[in-house]
Amino acid sequence: MGLSILSLVQLSCRSLLGNPVRSFLSGIGVFMGVAAVNATLQVGNISRGVIEQQLAERDAPQIRIFPDWNPLTKESAQLTLEDLKILKQQLKSLRSISGINWMRDQQVVFQNQQANPSAIATTIDFLNTSGRKLVAGRDFTSNDFETYQPVLIIDQFLADKLFEKINPLGKSIYLNFRPYTVIGIVATQQSQEEEPTGSLYVPMAIYSAITGRKNIRMMWLRPYEIEDLETLEEQAKKILEQRFIRYKFRTWNTIEDILEQQKTLDSVSKALLVVGVIALIVGGVGIANITIASVIERTPEIGLRRAIGATQLDIMLQFILEAAILSLIGGTTAIVTVHGATVVIAEQFKLPYKFERQTAIFSLSSAILVGVGAGFFPALRASQLDPVKALRGE
Repeated sequence: MGLSILSLVQLSCRSLLGNPVRSFLSGIGVFMGVAAVNATLQVGNISRGVIEQQLAERDAPQIRIFPDWNPLTKESAQLTLEDLKILKQQLKSLRSISGINWMRDQQVVFQNQQANPSAIATTIDFLNTSGRKLVAGRDFTSNDFETYQPVLIIDQFLADKLFEKINPLGKSIYLNFRPYTVIGIVATQQSQEEEPTGSLYVPMAIYSAITGRKNIRMMWLRPYEIEDLETLEEQAKKILEQRFIRYKFRTWNTIEDILEQQKTLDSVSKALLVVGVIALIVGGVGIANITIASVIERTPEIGLRRAIGATQLDIMLQFILEAAILSLIGGTTAIVTVHGATVVIAEQFKLPYKFERQTAIFSLSSAILVGVGAGFFPALRASQLDPVKALRGE
């Protein structure tokens, strides 16, 4: 009858404690390997957190597309609402789309306050496309466009500058000497490069009626997923260039720099992960060597245990458990050490970090798997020793 698992664990622990230097050196190998793997995963987690922070500080990921100027004909394609509708119908990964016209040299006045904000005439669904957050009031509706309502949405910076402590909603302000009613307020777009000047948005319908301009200067496209950005960009450009054969279009996306950062970080993380896996395998080889040496050294003990009734499975499980315990201790220590170091570094450099259980489980599982794998063949060899020859110390 074989020994219970508890008895085997006790025997394994007693054996490891009987040779602390050997056990320590084997555990160090596992510690280094798991620390390398876990640190690499933590770098990846922090990198994703940094990218998420950067995305949160910007508008929603978008593609900007506009007609390229032809220096020979001195012309460019004239986009219209019809082109916008066609893109909306044909692009399956498109979440929303808006037409944009920049309104230059716009002055707004409320009572004795005035400002010169950036002004945009846009089609419906602009807030959804841009990702700008509505903090008060309402968005544009189809009725605003169909009935040419003189309404506008302003950002918080412009609201504070013009109205100070007055609630802007429902108030009339003059935009180039024409009255418009404020229906909504959006959060101010943050920029690290320049100070905000304020922003306002008016329906394209009223803008076209006043200026007589029917064309759209630029289109903003927002995909369902960030991963669809590049594909959507290519598809939109292809459709428009097929419609306007004589003209070309330029495109760019608003998070191109972040995507490049992500690609670079992914490449670095993969390289570091390979180094970590190699370190973990080296640790496993160390466990295998130590286990083989232990089997040779304890050959008489194995023979004695077999002679008094221990089964081959008992012998094999004991050596496998010894390897697993070393891996468990080394791996756990590595995870705790890396977590502590990451917390200190994250606080020092203001990096986003949170402990992820999946990362720890993956790292520890890898360590135990390598340990068990490394100890299996030496353990199998030990279980197959002839008891009589083992007692003689052969």
